[in-house]
Amino acid sequence: MRKLAAIATTCIVALISACQQPGTGITRDSGHATVYGNGTYPHASSVTHSPTPIPNAARSIPRSNQGLVPPRALAQPAAPAPTPTAAAVCVIDPRTGKILFAHNADQRRQVASTQKIVTALCVCDERRLDKMVTINAADTTAPPVKLGMKAGSQYRKLDLLRAMLTGSFNDTALSLARDTAGSVEGFVDMMNARARRMGMYNTHFANPNGLPAEQYSTARDMARAACYAYNNRTIRSLINTPQYTLVKPDGTTRVVRSTNKLLGKYPWVQGMKTGYTNAAGKCLISCGTNNGSSVVVVVLGSTNAKVWDESLKYLKWALNIS
Repeated sequence: MRKLAAIATTCIVALISACQQPGTGITRDSGHATVYGNGTYPHASSVTHSPTPIPNAARSIPRSNQGLVPPRALAQPAAPAPTPTAAAVCVIDPRTGKILFAHNADQRRQVASTQKIVTALCVCDERRLDKMVTINAADTTAPPVKLGMKAGSQYRKLDLLRAMLTGSFNDTALSLARDTAGSVEGFVDMMNARARRMGMYNTHFANPNGLPAEQYSTARDMARAACYAYNNRTIRSLINTPQYTLVKPDGTTRVVRSTNKLLGKYPWVQGMKTGYTNAAGKCLISCGTNNGSSVVVVVLGSTNAKVWDESLKYLKWALNIS
């Protein structure tokens, strides 16, 4: 009997060890998934903060794909990649971290409001999304896109996060940063530390909203951040909202529409984040799912006339959509 018990224990240990090998590119922890593999995406052990559990309020937000992780990896498309017109492009599989196409992907550039993806990840790391945030006067000073919050009013952190990711409001980014870290400066340190843990070694942030400053990232680095955001259930649910009605503390309402023009127009597009400044040009990080596979497309340094079509053609190319 002792020999049988010893053999059984050995088999169980071997089975557990085999299941933990990096064959699938995914590790799971309490329903969350972290991408890694082959040097293109950092191993899960390098990320000290796992994604936050999805709040009950976020569960009611419609999503075109209820699963957290796409069941199939993306195959390299047989057709050649479209010719880029933007300054930098990176197409990545959020399940495995495999780069399908890159153009000037390591060129350091300002990335405007797309860096709010990293802001969202840092906010979710704190896990206290039901906390009420009291707005400071300094939070309301971020131009030019603002929710219009009043000093002294209180918003739930999850509502501020949703407004930031949907409407790209700069004042909500400031209030989230200050409340999370105690100061905007402290939060920026969190962003840069988070970036390093995600393998974003060509990135330096100076603020949480992407407004012009001495900061930069690359298409490849932002693709890495977007993969982490995509695999965070809370963020993934929030970026997939074409519009919603926000009830303010005084009882008034405001319809918040997504700045992503592709979202809602194509049912397989799942959203992500837009960005624009004069220095950055038009930027768009987009994601989509088709036939069980998903893709993230980063387009930086484009124009308003081209960014939507450019992102769309890479989404369709990677997902084999005609």
